[in-house]
Amino acid sequence: MKRKYEGLIVLNTKGKDDTVDAMVSNLGREMELAGITLEQIDHVGKKTFPYGSKKQTDGYFVSYHIQAEPAQVDALKAKLKLNTDVHQQHYQRLG
Repeated sequence: MKRKYEGLIVLNTKGKDDTVDAMVSNLGREMELAGITLEQIDHVGKKTFPYGSKKQTDGYFVSYHIQAEPAQVDALKAKLKLNTDVHQQHYQRLG
């Protein structure tokens, strides 16, 4: 049964040639290829970390509202962990 999730993904834009919009659309395309339904994408913006995180001082935050099976979310986490554009990712089940 598909459930609703909110995913907060922090993009690593340091030294990247791609624009933020290209990175966001690539991540959305990866989600759709994994069978995940995208409901909404919110650009939160660039924020400075209050502490050093993996030798990085800031990142671009994007919020994804999705519908997926729990196994699909686990597979997405594993796949995005290998993506160099993704600095951090957190998912929360909604309702």
